[in-house]
Amino acid sequence: SIVRFFGRQVAQEMAADGPRADLIVANNVLAHVPDLHDFVEGIKILLHPRGTATLEFPHLLRLMEDNQYDTIYHEHFSYLSWTVVEKIFKVHGLRMFDVEKLATHGGSIRIYACHIDHPGNQTTDSAVEIREQELAAGLNRIETYSAFEEKVKESKRALLSFLIEAKRSGKTIAGYGAPGKGNTLLNYCGIRSDFLDFTVDRNPYKQGKYLPGTHIPIYPVERIDEMKPDYVLILPWNLQEEVTKQMNHIRNWGGRFVVPIPKVKVLG
Repeated sequence: SIVRFFGRQVAQEMAADGPRADLIVANNVLAHVPDLHDFVEGIKILLHPRGTATLEFPHLLRLMEDNQYDTIYHEHFSYLSWTVVEKIFKVHGLRMFDVEKLATHGGSIRIYACHIDHPGNQTTDSAVEIREQELAAGLNRIETYSAFEEKVKESKRALLSFLIEAKRSGKTIAGYGAPGKGNTLLNYCGIRSDFLDFTVDRNPYKQGKYLPGTHIPIYPVERIDEMKPDYVLILPWNLQEEVTKQMNHIRNWGGRFVVPIPKVKVLG
């Protein structure tokens, strides 16, 4: 293990000290890299002439189609599409030839790349298809991003309308989870303890603290059983199935789940 940021310099040192890599794996790394060109150049340097690099990252197409604006927060430097990453790799003499679609993080892709002069690894139908899907969705047009902005605003209005009506009706609302995406959503929508009574999280290091910005208290999961809220707002919506299975017993007192993304939805 080398505890340093990977890039051109580290790759040169590693290649000089030993054999170049037959396989380079970087899952959920590229979106967190401040200098994409330095990172990709490092892959180029370290990768064996017949080697393969595989990288996984949340797919911009899914982010925009499913209105996942709450995943836009400080951990990420980039929100990536196949088309853009393909161009960056090409600049550094690498060729992307295959892709897999994954369900993680609301919809991710895992790409496969090799040196541009690699004689094998023909471009797959999946790679051609995802490029065409991105073009059809307009990811190369500025109007697409302007329309996304309006979708985000409408999603905010819809969620606030639901919460206002619920509170006016005397309903109690708790949150489930204290994830980064949840903090983005709550702060953008202006949802504080006047709407969300509290939230819970299974991580003991978060319990007894407050969500940043909104100052909503975080309790152990058992707090939901004690307070029996009418609604439970699932903040890590990408874990919706897991959460609803774990907490299915809230239906015993008439509790219902609320999912805020892509638009507010109450689960029966």
